Amino acid sequence: MKKVLVVGGGASGMMAAGTAAQKGHIVHLYEKNDRLGKKIYITGKGRCNITNDSDIDTHLENIPGNPYFMYSAFYMLDSQKTKAFFDALGLKTKTERGNRVFPVSEKAGDVVRALEKYLKKNGVVIHTNSAVKQILTQNQCVKGIRLENGKEIQADDVVICTG
Repeated sequence: MKKVLVVGGGASGMMAAGTAAQKGHIVHLYEKNDRLGKKIYITGKGRCNITNDSDIDTHLENIPGNPYFMYSAFYMLDSQKTKAFFDALGLKTKTERGNRVFPVSEKAGDVVRALEKYLKKNGVVIHTNSAVKQILTQNQCVKGIRLENGKEIQADDVVICTG
């Protein structure tokens, strides 16, 4: 069992933290704002466009540059798995024009609450109002973080999800 620190409490950070904890690691999530998922509230005009319900090839065709950078990510968590993930958390989704997937409630806040439920269910320790100012390294290996207040936290792994 490793101690994992996740920096950033947006959608990616919450997914990373919850997944690491689900795999049995001790996980701490650090977010500089006073709440998690702050930017999720404004996505999709406040409704949160969760995913696009297209096949993987269609996703890859719509990536500028080198689409194969996202190849393994799409195969690990495609749109069907994403919808099933949120359904298991009690968030019902609907597919609209252009294959855009939204919560049935049309409220981005419900997406944030579902992700917070995922964190709680898996025992993630959440630290809001905790700005990370430095990644600590030793012998070219990441060893932890230093917060804005100077506190240092050691860890086996650090995941950066700051957008």
